[in-house]
Amino acid sequence: MISTGDTLPDATLIKLGSGGPEPVQVLDKAKGRKVVIFAVPGAFTGTCTTAHVPSFIRTKDQFDAKGVDEIICVSVNDPFVMSAWGESTGASAAGLTMLADPSSEFTKAIGMDFDVPPAGLIGRSKRYAMLVEDGNVSVLNLEESPGTCEVSAGEGLLDVI
Repeated sequence: MISTGDTLPDATLIKLGSGGPEPVQVLDKAKGRKVVIFAVPGAFTGTCTTAHVPSFIRTKDQFDAKGVDEIICVSVNDPFVMSAWGESTGASAAGLTMLADPSSEFTKAIGMDFDVPPAGLIGRSKRYAMLVEDGNVSVLNLEESPGTCEVSAGEGLLDVI
């Protein structure tokens, strides 16, 4: 599992652009920049929609003031779902970047994948938030349970950076 001090692996995420799905290289997003990456178990799910995404919408200005270039939300969903979720939550309008990890490539590469077959969650991401500076993880806040959103919330990450 990825830890503080580690370098992000190169992986491809997908965004929905004006012409359809577009690849996004994680390292290209992080190189020479300060970015926040937070991940949720699933778009349109309870805690993710009512707590996690709103916490980063609320705190975006505070992250901007700390020199964060971009806040990226990652979920093991397709780019169409992530785009629709970004629109419905107001995350896209607030300036958050919604990226899909449809095959769980990035999530597995950093060791954050988990399965809960009875809930229909296979290869999903644990709930976390990290501050990445020039491709290196400087802070990592991982929730003990995917149903809670405390240390991985915008406020929880702000408290430690």
